[in-house]
Amino acid sequence: MVLLGLIAVIVAVVLIIVRPGSSEGGEPDAPGATNPPVTTDAVTTAIPTEPTAADGDACAAKNIVVEAVTDKSGYEAAEQPQLSVTITNIGTNICVLNAGTKAQVFTITSGDEVYWLSTDCQVDAIDADVSLTPGTPVSSSVPIVWDRTRSSVETCDGPREAVPAGGASYHLSVSVDGFESAARKQFLLY
Repeated sequence: MVLLGLIAVIVAVVLIIVRPGSSEGGEPDAPGATNPPVTTDAVTTAIPTEPTAADGDACAAKNIVVEAVTDKSGYEAAEQPQLSVTITNIGTNICVLNAGTKAQVFTITSGDEVYWLSTDCQVDAIDADVSLTPGTPVSSSVPIVWDRTRSSVETCDGPREAVPAGGASYHLSVSVDGFESAARKQFLLY
């Protein structure tokens, strides 16, 4: 009896491992179903694939071009530079990013020195999610006017020092929602 029980267990294990009818050349398990041939000479591994973007996903850095923009390349003594930004989606799907003033940082430098930051004395900053259609640039609706002074959080309520002029060269860079402008926009103050 014990021997018959042991044989029955062995047969059951063999049937589970071998699975009759599922080997190559056997009958399919269901009508219309086919089993792919099993090869033992090559080992295949799963290759990770990049997730496919869909309309409405958050923008990816590789698909966003941020451009710092000034209304002129040189400003006479009485003129104040108008600063803006253009964002272009170079991907293939509509994507979304925060283009509100809370997510924008305009920086003016000359050499290695930072002269002005838009966030130093910013008030009423807002978030604003924007859907970017591929190939359609989106620009600031209202430019920021720079009063040609040096900014700091300590000078928000008082007078500010005027920056050097007389042909001095400055550069504008912009980041929006963490996406940085690829190039800085140069301009001169006379």
